[in-house]
Amino acid sequence: MNNTSWKFENVRIKNKTTPSQQLTTASTSSSSSTTHQYCYDVFPSFSGKDVRRTFLSHFLEGLQSKGIKTFIDNGIMRSESINSELVKAIRESRISVVILSENYASSSWCLDELQLIIDCRVSLGQTLMPVFYNVEPSDVRNQTGDFGKAFEKVFNGKKKVEKERWRQALTQVAAIAGEHSVSWDNDAEMIEKIVADVSDELNRCTPSKDFDGLVGLEAHVAKLCSMLCLESNEVRMIGIWGPIGIGKTTIARALYSQLSAADDDDNFQLNIFMENIKGSCRRNELDGYSLKLHLQERFLSEIFNQRDIKISHLGVAQERLKNQKALIVLDDVDELQQLHALADQTQWFGNGTRIIVTTEDKQLLKAHGINHVYEVGFPSKDEAIKILCRYAFGQNSAPEGFYDLAVEFSQLSGNLPLSLSVLGASLRGMSKEEWTKALPRFRTSLNGKIEKVFGVCYDSLDEKDRLIFLHIACLFNGEKVERVIQFLAKSELEVEFGLKVLVDRSLLHICDDGNIVMHCLLQQMGKEIIRGQCIDEPGKRKFLVDAKEISDVLVDATGTETVLGISLDMSKLNDDVCTSEKAFDRMHNLQLLRLYTNFQDESFKLCLPHGLDRLPHKLRLLHWDSYPIKCMPSRFRPEFLVELSMRDSKLEKLWEGIQPLTSLKQMDLSASTKIKDIPNLSKATNLENLYLRFCKGLASVPSSLQNLNKLKVLDMSSCVRLNALPTNMNLESLSVLNMKGCSKLRIFPEISSQVKFMSVGETAIEEVPLSISLWPQLISLEMSGCKKLKTFPKLPASVEVLDLSSTGIEEIPWWIENASQLLIMCMANCKKLKCVPPSIYQLKHLEDVDLSGCSELRPVLSSRVFEKCRKRNNKKNSNGSRKKNINMDERSLLFSVTGSSETRI
Repeated sequence: MNNTSWKFENVRIKNKTTPSQQLTTASTSSSSSTTHQYCYDVFPSFSGKDVRRTFLSHFLEGLQSKGIKTFIDNGIMRSESINSELVKAIRESRISVVILSENYASSSWCLDELQLIIDCRVSLGQTLMPVFYNVEPSDVRNQTGDFGKAFEKVFNGKKKVEKERWRQALTQVAAIAGEHSVSWDNDAEMIEKIVADVSDELNRCTPSKDFDGLVGLEAHVAKLCSMLCLESNEVRMIGIWGPIGIGKTTIARALYSQLSAADDDDNFQLNIFMENIKGSCRRNELDGYSLKLHLQERFLSEIFNQRDIKISHLGVAQERLKNQKALIVLDDVDELQQLHALADQTQWFGNGTRIIVTTEDKQLLKAHGINHVYEVGFPSKDEAIKILCRYAFGQNSAPEGFYDLAVEFSQLSGNLPLSLSVLGASLRGMSKEEWTKALPRFRTSLNGKIEKVFGVCYDSLDEKDRLIFLHIACLFNGEKVERVIQFLAKSELEVEFGLKVLVDRSLLHICDDGNIVMHCLLQQMGKEIIRGQCIDEPGKRKFLVDAKEISDVLVDATGTETVLGISLDMSKLNDDVCTSEKAFDRMHNLQLLRLYTNFQDESFKLCLPHGLDRLPHKLRLLHWDSYPIKCMPSRFRPEFLVELSMRDSKLEKLWEGIQPLTSLKQMDLSASTKIKDIPNLSKATNLENLYLRFCKGLASVPSSLQNLNKLKVLDMSSCVRLNALPTNMNLESLSVLNMKGCSKLRIFPEISSQVKFMSVGETAIEEVPLSISLWPQLISLEMSGCKKLKTFPKLPASVEVLDLSSTGIEEIPWWIENASQLLIMCMANCKKLKCVPPSIYQLKHLEDVDLSGCSELRPVLSSRVFEKCRKRNNKKNSNGSRKKNINMDERSLLFSVTGSSETRI
């Protein structure tokens, strides 16, 4: 504190009141924390003599750099008691930071501030954060030491009751956990931590504004809360039902936000908002048991906030959740088996659990026995106009002269909230004249169908952004942003900027996981736009997506240079289609060709009875499942290919010689059982993923593999003729190597010391080289079914998951303790295993050991291992589970330590 301000502390003021009285009279606003208005984020209380020129100046600068509004006391004349301006500042601050220094208690001003801050903490729910700066908390609590001496000096002429008030305030503040300067090497690091804590607390205590201004939302949430019967201890499922675009997801998210943020003693233990279940399932093209397994894995990963949880059967979810009180929202469900997978019975969950399902299918809710259904109705005329006006004008009503236009536009949208929001956004900033000009066109283009509302927004786009929109609608809805950017990188569309424009215009959404999601009405509109380009001659359109039209174009060879992309789901064909050998001759600009099928279904296929003359030179995506002939066209040059996928093909060889493949990122020849060798890949220097699984005719791979220094995933599982990989390689980027089921493989593949996830199970490998102990990145090693393996591998300390089940190993060595990060070890059905060393008890992180079926193992030892793991897990459960994330986020990682090599393609 400077000399000028310090001397005012010795001046008495006549009209003195207690802090509590000042708090009562300083403002007439409500004391409720929910209605209280805040002017400042932080109020600092301090002794200027101790900290103003040192700690405080840097602290205030740190707060300012984070955009945190702080009360500054410059210009305030200090006396023995705080004035009304300070009372107001304390009352209107979200957080008070009290810097308790040696001379803090020597100032009645500071002590009055402190008591007022504590009163606000009690009455308004404000946050108090103490900092013990060069003083001990115990000295503050007991008023001892130098701090206590300073406190005693302030009592000249003070009443006993006032002294007791201050004592209580100091005792209370000392009981609150805070930062202690003695614990830090320097002030800079401590200040950085305190500023970060303040920022985090502001984020936590600031009310959400995500749903501010959404018309009618409060009424929906109130009705749903009543339907949920939150006071009941039963497990209750309710449904939110209504047409597409009505706002089901928005309502559910607002309800979830309110319930999950509730701060009471009876809140939910687990929370999950599982969005877009329908879209997620379609993207993964799963069915039946695999679909249920996939959904449960996603569900468990999200609800426990742990990436890529893998499960081997459908009983895991209910076992993990049966004692947990959870808040669960299952958004956009469209099939009964999705509910069977995620919430089949109420007995799966702990008492008090609430499950909310949004869907467009009311029958689905009935079939699942959900009797509490909330139907979301269309907004009233006034509400619809208000929604439109909020997006068009940023206010609840139309400006003068716009009302009649707003009424007509809202009627044309069919009062559908989604249509109203997109339409309003497309009209934003337009003049009345522009609104008037847009109206006739909008009337004629709708033809009574609500989805046509999106046409005005599309027409307002730049030509490049329109083309990106059509690419998404016809080919890439549900794809990763990164993948779309790769495919369109050389198209001069400025795709990254264009995607941002489409997001800003509410024409698509990019999820947290990077997936692009376009609303189905918008997607349908895009397909209608393409169809309208040339109604009678589909071969003259930019994109072909209709199965019947595509088959006609390929049979009659009527495609033209206009065609940019073809996407055919061959399961939609009604019969095998015999394609012309000249099918692609005139499609010189074709860049994206996707002819795919779901191998779990018996799909009809495209046949090439007379072969194929050519494939377009500009192709960037070539995905042709069940390619029907043994070779590619001789004139094909794949220099622009980003992705080549020829799964389940009849190919024997791709091409002759060395091709320019510098654009290639992914190659997938899975289940191409007749292919005998892989072409020279020396020019594929950007290849990241190579899938050759189930290529049962493949006996070798080229030495040019050593050039693939960007390769991340190599999957050659179930290549039953393959007996070795090229030697003298060290692929510096390889993260995933899967050679499970390569039954003739005898030599352990040492092609990269950077591998993280490795599977060589069900092979003829007899030993693991000692060099593996030097692999610094290895996390998971799977060698199950390697019956010739007799010696326990020398592991690096990084390994977390180890599967050596059904091997010939006889002994676990003492140095197992060196695998210090081991979480899971499976040695089930190791019939010759006899010894488990006591050193295994030194593995502090070990959570799961499977020694079942080890018939030669002494029962005492195995039971001791199990008992130790059980006790450790019980301890972790009582003290809070150890959150160790095994990073399995490799897009193409299709195996796990317990996975089967017989996974279907």
